Amino acid sequence: MDREILLADEAIALGAVHAGLSSGYSYPGTPASEIMEYLIKLAERDKGFRAAWCVNEKVAYEEALGTSFAGKRALVSFKHVGLNVAADPFINSALTGANGGLVVVSADDPGMHSSQDEQDSRYYAQFALIPCLEPSDHQEAYDMAREAFDLSEKIGLPVMIRIVTRLAHSRGPVQPRPARGQNELRHGAWTDWTLLPGNARRRFNLLTDLQPGLVRNAERSPWNRLELNPQDRSLGVIAAGIAFNYLQENLAGASFQPSWLKLCVYPLPEALIRKLVEHVETILVLEDGYPLIERSIKGIFGIPGKKVVGKLSGRLPATGELTPENVRKALGLAPLPARTPADLKLSGRPPQLCQGCPHADTLNALKKALESYPKPNVFSDIGCYTLGALPPYSAIQTCVCMGASVSMAKGGAEAGIHPAVAVIGDSTFGHSGMTGLLDAALADTPMTVFILDNAIVAMTGGQPSCATGAGLLKIVEGLGAPKDHIRVITPLPKNLETNARIIKEELDHPGLSVIIAVRDCIQETRKKK
Repeated sequence: MDREILLADEAIALGAVHAGLSSGYSYPGTPASEIMEYLIKLAERDKGFRAAWCVNEKVAYEEALGTSFAGKRALVSFKHVGLNVAADPFINSALTGANGGLVVVSADDPGMHSSQDEQDSRYYAQFALIPCLEPSDHQEAYDMAREAFDLSEKIGLPVMIRIVTRLAHSRGPVQPRPARGQNELRHGAWTDWTLLPGNARRRFNLLTDLQPGLVRNAERSPWNRLELNPQDRSLGVIAAGIAFNYLQENLAGASFQPSWLKLCVYPLPEALIRKLVEHVETILVLEDGYPLIERSIKGIFGIPGKKVVGKLSGRLPATGELTPENVRKALGLAPLPARTPADLKLSGRPPQLCQGCPHADTLNALKKALESYPKPNVFSDIGCYTLGALPPYSAIQTCVCMGASVSMAKGGAEAGIHPAVAVIGDSTFGHSGMTGLLDAALADTPMTVFILDNAIVAMTGGQPSCATGAGLLKIVEGLGAPKDHIRVITPLPKNLETNARIIKEELDHPGLSVIIAVRDCIQETRKKK
């Protein structure tokens, strides 16, 4: 098979297909979106497996779990905060186990390029007591995707693959191997998959009994490599995932060569770590994300006679991405020649809504309608409209997590905020805004919910929305919003005065109202044309 140049996201997708994938499920979220986009592309060409966007990550995980119950291989992928949404089935799937291979890909975002936090998915794998694979390059991303399905079926557990933005969105060479066929249909045992307390206790005991074997598997894995330098015992480096690339880059041509452990398979390979620690005086831990490894080996009191340095010690920054530059500094090497941003004399370019975006017209109408109120509050959500927090709009006051706008507006209204406004997109509403609206409808809370229906998941690249058009209107009515106070507007500059008047009428309504602003995303309109 010919070598290909792929994103690491694409390499994982291709590896899953070549491992005999039957179903892939996801919800859009950078830096994971390209996994499903590539799976859909391959599925349209091959027609031999299913690849689909889902309404949210919890649903995606549960659909993958159903495929695993049927004995077939399933991949579920999302960004790190998406794992929060899927946490309930994720944690419990470690108890049900996997019948067909079940692989979950969580793409972390150190440095918060497009996220609310830097959370490290390795802690979720540790919490669930399942293996985690962390590729250091594109070939490993492909190979680990293939191996993860075999490992999942061998041990009967889900397996996590954890990647980071810098790897997910870079390209590199991948040498594919011949594809494997799909599994035959084979149902799981009800006593394993029905988590009544008696079954759950038995399965949890089994899960804990498996842990020593998972550690041995990590110690024997070829992806965890230990190289000891008998001539120099001063420094040993533990480099996890992409950090190994940064280490190798900086050691090329260096005057010293420390001992090192390349760590890409978890649980932590205790025997390999012990050998490194015993061999050297100082241990430098390089990991992109939280200091999981550093904290684990250092403990509370440290290692007598040894020095452990990394993020906790201040040798590396506690926040942001790991980079070749800060790894070089941590190794004590002189910085390479570089230009600073100040040398380039570039103007700042904060993110902004596209010219002609319908959200801009909605925000302008909303601001106009709110002018007469002394202390209004607009609770916003995850989507392009979050940019309404920035000038020239400065129209929103909060953005926390998917669906939070509706629930927070309800809480704010019940605390006395008036008017309390929620702004949420059609896809985010389908993802996790519906339950908040159901709660508000039951209480007839005095608040106004804006659903910005641009018919697409715009911020992550134009994936299909599960709650748009006529279907969205039916959902809102079905959730119990009062029909007389469900208003539909068209956000256009020429409609500014009319829209502001309609909004003002609903802001003054002493109960729940919903305004649906309907106009296609400008970028999708251009694509269609």
